Amino acid sequence: MGKALAMAGKSVSDIQFAEVHDCFSIAEIVIAESIGRYKPGEAGPAILAGETSLEGAFPMNPSGGLKSKGHPVGATGVAQVVEVYKQLTGQAENGRQIPGSPTLGMTQNMGGSGGSSVVHIMEVAS
Repeated sequence: MGKALAMAGKSVSDIQFAEVHDCFSIAEIVIAESIGRYKPGEAGPAILAGETSLEGAFPMNPSGGLKSKGHPVGATGVAQVVEVYKQLTGQAENGRQIPGSPTLGMTQNMGGSGGSSVVHIMEVAS
C-alpha cells in the first residue's frame, strides 16, 4: 500500500473509497486496518457504524464485494478496477453510485491468504 501511495503522490487520507479483497467476512476489517485507514481494533466498530457504506466517510466495496459476485477467482481484480472506474466516471448502476462524485479511489487485491497483494490508486484527470 505504501509503495502505491508513494508512486501516486498520495496518502491514505486522500483515498475517498476502496474496493478491497473481502474473500472472508473478517478480510474487510483486516484490510481496512492494514491499509492504515483505521487503527487496530477500530475498523469493525467503524464498519458497523456505517462509515464504509455508500454514504459513509470511507465507502468500501460499493460493488457489494467479492462474495456478492461469487468471488470468481482470477477475475476479482478486474471487477474491482471496473467498479472504481465506474464510480470515478459516475457510471455505477443500480443505485450504488457514491454520492459527491469521488475523484480518487483504490483497489486492493490479494492471493495466497495475503501472501501477495496488489494495490491500484486511480484518479480522475482534471
